[in-house]
Amino acid sequence: MKKIILFPLLLAAVSLAAQTTKPQLKTTKDSASYAFGIAQADFMKAQLVADYDVDLFLTALRAVLKGDTVAMSVPDAQRIFSAYSDKMKAKAFEKNISDGQAFLDQNKKRAGVTTTASGLQYEVLKKGTGTTSPTATDQVKVHYHGTLITGEMFDSSVSRGAPSTFGVNQVIKGWTEGLQLMKVGDKFKFFIPYKLAYGDRPAGAKIQPYSTLVFEVELLEILPKN
Repeated sequence: MKKIILFPLLLAAVSLAAQTTKPQLKTTKDSASYAFGIAQADFMKAQLVADYDVDLFLTALRAVLKGDTVAMSVPDAQRIFSAYSDKMKAKAFEKNISDGQAFLDQNKKRAGVTTTASGLQYEVLKKGTGTTSPTATDQVKVHYHGTLITGEMFDSSVSRGAPSTFGVNQVIKGWTEGLQLMKVGDKFKFFIPYKLAYGDRPAGAKIQPYSTLVFEVELLEILPKN
């Protein structure tokens, strides 16, 4: 809820800052109010991807704060705003979407690459000797190496020299599906569409929204259930 309000709030603050002189901060309340606006604007600046009409935003803001009649209900406003923000965000990162799709379209033509119904692609790099696949509720120990489609690494337990342990259903959808196709000792390469990865969210310093990801994953162990 707070995120919905803060996106246009930043636009209003930026627009008004260019039109007004330095405010007169006569009381502690004045200073705290002004400081709050600056802090929120600075926090949200990097996340702003959509374009809004500041005048209409201020009209709605004043009406709500005064208790006047507004042109739409709060649920309708949230739905409309969310849909528009999602659309603008996708537009801002449309190159990630198109580059990822082009990569997957080409990759699926390679010998040895299998594409599942969900769109996950995988390649068997090594077959192990295990006979059991993990289920969604299992804990597993794995080694992995994750890259963008450019080949740039963003995370690697191999580089750290320490395997990772986690629940199969506690990771991104592409991993949850892919791990259940493996047996202990197998090493697969996953090519994960953004919808099965982090979707419209960034992750860490290198994974942008709508990023297609590539992982080499070795299933070392299915941990015993408690």
